[in-house]
Amino acid sequence: MVVDQLQALLSETYALELGYRVRDFLVTDPDVADRLDAAGRHSDEKLLIAESESEASVSLYLDPKLLGRLDRNNPATQLDTDNIEDFWTALEGVSHFLYYAWNATLEKSVTLMEMELQAEVDKFVAAALLLRRQGAMLPRSLHRCLFDMARFDVRLRPEELERYRDANRYAGKYCLQLAKRLSGDCNAATLKRELCYFYRLPQPEKIQHIDANRAPVNH
Repeated sequence: MVVDQLQALLSETYALELGYRVRDFLVTDPDVADRLDAAGRHSDEKLLIAESESEASVSLYLDPKLLGRLDRNNPATQLDTDNIEDFWTALEGVSHFLYYAWNATLEKSVTLMEMELQAEVDKFVAAALLLRRQGAMLPRSLHRCLFDMARFDVRLRPEELERYRDANRYAGKYCLQLAKRLSGDCNAATLKRELCYFYRLPQPEKIQHIDANRAPVNH
């Protein structure tokens, strides 16, 4: 299943040990997703969270047509212009789930901005790593397509739009710093240390790390 491959890719990239499988929390019925999030916007990907004082109920909705297209044209086998948009949509959902669940196991709270920022980074990093595994060069246009040409849902409320734009801007800046390393000009262990370090930073430190315009190699 594609979501298993996406979970494995992110878990390997960030050295995550998580006792949950995304597929066990997956919802593919849009009517069920709408009932779970009655006030929300319909979209092809949505992390559904209901929190109480002592627990959280979590589901990940992915559109069944999206999953069908990915099954027929699996990006883990060949990532290209025909499937990269679907890949990014599904990966964003898996990223949200893993980031929320991993932090929850450590009893750490996360902000919506933090989740969006990490997901944008994950989309660029995962695409770059997959392309490298498949023997392809990192296209110069990849960063531009993901960050400079980003489109935002017209239904977003002003505060939501601001959050998405900020996440896109900061992630774009960080991924520009990573681009040379991801293109192969960096020791794999050094790159992994940097990615794992960034993943574990809370939102304020993530922003500070990006704005410092530096990428420490020894953490």
